[in-house]
Amino acid sequence: MIIAVCNQKGGVGKTTTAVSLAVALAQRKQKVLLIDLDPQGNASSGLGIDKNELELTTYDLLIGDKELSDCVIDSGRKNLDILPTNINLAGAELEMVSAVSRETILKRAVAKDSDKYDFIILDCPPSLGLLTLNALTAADSMIIPVQAEYYALEGLSQLLDTVAKVRKILNPDLELLGAVITMYDQRTNLSAEVAAELRKFFQGKCFKTIIPRNIKISEAPSHGEAIIEYEPNSKGGIAYSNLAKEILKIVRK
Repeated sequence: MIIAVCNQKGGVGKTTTAVSLAVALAQRKQKVLLIDLDPQGNASSGLGIDKNELELTTYDLLIGDKELSDCVIDSGRKNLDILPTNINLAGAELEMVSAVSRETILKRAVAKDSDKYDFIILDCPPSLGLLTLNALTAADSMIIPVQAEYYALEGLSQLLDTVAKVRKILNPDLELLGAVITMYDQRTNLSAEVAAELRKFFQGKCFKTIIPRNIKISEAPSHGEAIIEYEPNSKGGIAYSNLAKEILKIVRK
């Protein structure tokens, strides 16, 4: 299954969710590939990879003549590979504009080797440009991380409009696996109110698992680890572990 983790709004826990899910699923004996599609390369550095020392990246897969198997590297964790990236990817969208079938470049690039993995997780950039469009075209399903704050619903309609267009023109099988509420503060009424609004907005497509606001989640990337490696028994670690279990349960139905 190919899952795009996307939200054009930044700072909602998108990369943290992509990285944490990739590691959590790998720990559950799933063969996982994490593809970093964000030029900031935070998913790569979040797994302890030096972005400045990379020979081949997502850029080479999308723009060069490289195969997926050429660019993928071992994450240093059992069952988890990564296709890392760095700032070079920032120029990819401009170069993709003139490419033939530009929206399907990623889909074609992963098709040959996708059956080697149980899950391919796509960490999308915080935008609705060609990189995200490629992710949505390649994916079987998508996860939308949404912050439990006042402006949570802002921009979601635009994202879902884009998803509807992708379904209509490029990928009719794309499904919303679920929205995951992140940065939830149980001490405030606002978080509870926003969570209720989100559940209403997504009509049964919100995950039961809620990701709390937790300092350990913020600390983990600086150690090159996912939260479930850095502090597996923290509230954040337990939440992401539960989210992985919930996803596996949904997928196996």
